[in-house]
Amino acid sequence: MRTLAETPPTTLTEQSFGGVGTTVPHDSARQHVMGTARYVDDIAEPQGTLYAAVIGSRIAKGRIRSLDLKAVAAAPGVVALLTLDDVPGHTDIGPVFPGDPILTQSDIRYAGQPIALVAAISEKAARQAALLAQIDYDAQTPQLDAETALANQQLLRPSHRMQLGDCATALQQAPIQLSAKMQVGGQEHLYLEGQVSLAVPGEDGDMLIYTSSQHPSEVQKLVAEVLNQPLHKVTVDMRRMGGGFGGKETQAAPWACLAALMAAKTGQAVKLRLPRKDDMVMTGKRHPFVNRYHIGCDEQGRLLAADIEVIGNGGHSPDLTDAIVDRAMFHADNAYFLPNADIRGHRVATDTVSHTAFRGFGGPQGMLIIERAMDDIARHLGCDPLDIRKRNLYAEKRDLTPYHQQVEFATLQRLVTELEQSSDYWARRKAITQWNNGSAILKRGLALTPVKFGISFTLQHLNQAGALLHIYTDGSIQLNHGGTEMGQGLHTKVAQVVASTLGVDLQQIRITATRTDKVPNTSPTAASSGSDLNGKAAEQAALTLKQRLSDFLAEQQAVPLSQIRFSDNQVWWDDHQSVTFAELVQQAYLARISLSATGYYRTPKIWYDREKAQGRPFFYFATGAAVSEVIIDSLTGEYRLLQTDILHDVGKSLNPAIDIGQIEGGFIQGMGWLTTEELVWNAEGQLLSNSPATYKIPAISDTPPIFNVRLFEQANAEATIYHSKAVGEPPLMLAISVWSALRDAISSLSDYRISPDLDTPATPERVLAAIEALKKQQEAS
Repeated sequence: MRTLAETPPTTLTEQSFGGVGTTVPHDSARQHVMGTARYVDDIAEPQGTLYAAVIGSRIAKGRIRSLDLKAVAAAPGVVALLTLDDVPGHTDIGPVFPGDPILTQSDIRYAGQPIALVAAISEKAARQAALLAQIDYDAQTPQLDAETALANQQLLRPSHRMQLGDCATALQQAPIQLSAKMQVGGQEHLYLEGQVSLAVPGEDGDMLIYTSSQHPSEVQKLVAEVLNQPLHKVTVDMRRMGGGFGGKETQAAPWACLAALMAAKTGQAVKLRLPRKDDMVMTGKRHPFVNRYHIGCDEQGRLLAADIEVIGNGGHSPDLTDAIVDRAMFHADNAYFLPNADIRGHRVATDTVSHTAFRGFGGPQGMLIIERAMDDIARHLGCDPLDIRKRNLYAEKRDLTPYHQQVEFATLQRLVTELEQSSDYWARRKAITQWNNGSAILKRGLALTPVKFGISFTLQHLNQAGALLHIYTDGSIQLNHGGTEMGQGLHTKVAQVVASTLGVDLQQIRITATRTDKVPNTSPTAASSGSDLNGKAAEQAALTLKQRLSDFLAEQQAVPLSQIRFSDNQVWWDDHQSVTFAELVQQAYLARISLSATGYYRTPKIWYDREKAQGRPFFYFATGAAVSEVIIDSLTGEYRLLQTDILHDVGKSLNPAIDIGQIEGGFIQGMGWLTTEELVWNAEGQLLSNSPATYKIPAISDTPPIFNVRLFEQANAEATIYHSKAVGEPPLMLAISVWSALRDAISSLSDYRISPDLDTPATPERVLAAIEALKKQQEAS
């Protein structure tokens, strides 16, 4: 007999209010609007809770000569101090590789590095006391430049190389050769809710941690290790985050560990919440990169060879830099076939805070260099950049990536062609060219850029998830899974999967906080895999319970299992006879049928041989394309985004409204990374862009007045949850169209003969500098 668990979801006939494919609000939307959504800082604190503040380094590099905390200990309200000597267990909390000391008492490796922790009866008292620390440093000059670090072989991890064909020979024989280098800036996460943890000690060494983290299981592991306790004594609870974007994948753990250590030392609950300035100084950013290309192409602009080098600035420790540079290398082709490729990636160390995950996880930095190449080829040949892009798209017999994974290219080609037509690209290109010819100062630019983004963790063991499902005797359902909700709507989508699988209304399902004592050994909510992994795990749990209920009802009614159908809160065994879901559950309970189940899923088909640099690191690719139009003032470098048209592939959407919201938000965040968000360190290694006053994220006024977003709904060919596709990260890279459009507008000043240098972020100052450099190049020629 075939079990329900073996039935593909696409053949199920269940219907319910709020099921898969319907537009329903975010599960916490009402609470968000009303201000009743509870975050870590809103949790009612136990009596006697202490408040902690971090004493951080005031230099970026050197050694501590002496540390005097007597004034801190004597300050009003201070209860306890914590230094490295107070740590009973591990002192290095590197998430993958060692290199992240929880506190330091000797070497200083970046400005703001935690040295000690002070706990007091109020947050204000703790912060004021922290300022009284007397620290004498032996300061050294910090090394901040990635290229210098590479020249000196200051590597966090070994370099890696991917090759396809014979790049050197093909490059030498290519009739056209071009080369370029560009700086790619980093990005501050600037989540609305900062880093915060509350540690509550229990009996016999137990510790309960409330934390704003994308990876509760990692927090559990690291807290247990610094406390020198087994993992089962630490429970991590995470209901929701006020934004994460990768900044809370690994870098929420240090603050949880410090709070737990202080709680264990004092026997009292401890809350540690970083002030915004400390948060920006003490936590890592999107990796800045330096990218280079040397390409060869034919007279039609088709690539023949691509020699690409990406240099990721990891800061002082490995953190996730190894995987991030890998993903930059995996995406250095973006949507284009490189018949002969040599791609090298370096992970360099500098004396800054350790950079970390950020939406796209290295993919955006890798894509930029090949998109620059597309524009450069077009200017060299006097072609429109879209023509060059289309000639180089993955296609039949041109579908192998530099890491030897085949690409399903038909969707990508259809998507680009459809957007080209729906956005009236060619009519607008003609109109813009004419407009530019008649405008001496203001210039417009237009660009269509595609995105091909691999979906899966590149670290293979992370591609797994679990879920826990309870059905109560009134028919209500409690759902728990290993993913975390950071505003992206993951809980809503996973609940919709369960609602569709069991044929019940969404309102019957309650999702509880992600907890390590409910679903253990979870992967981080990252890599755009939240719905793919946790949706499948939850579906498996629901199918298990559905099978039990179906078997019970089939036996009770003496009907074949194939006749059982779950739909509209009813369970049917023919077209005219049914029982309510709640009644069936009650009957099953009385018959001693288990109404609780776990679910588990691991991503199939993925593998990667690092020694050969070959494999299938991604289960599938998410694709999209964007057309952006800008206008610049050639006298000041100021600009505005006038219109953006997006067509994005989400497979069969689990929730169209949430998916469109993710696309819109991802695009605007990517636009900020590429245009206004500038990280600035001074020569002493101090971060100057350390507050919202000195760091500019996009405002609502930066949204284009014409902003068209459509879903390219075509079922995912792979067996993902209801054949959907991931949507969290890929839309960020659609913003490359804005940067490319700025270059297009600048190039119009040379009648499109010169392809300008424009590093990111392309601030008005950089745009103006690019204009001046272009004018000088014209004069020289």
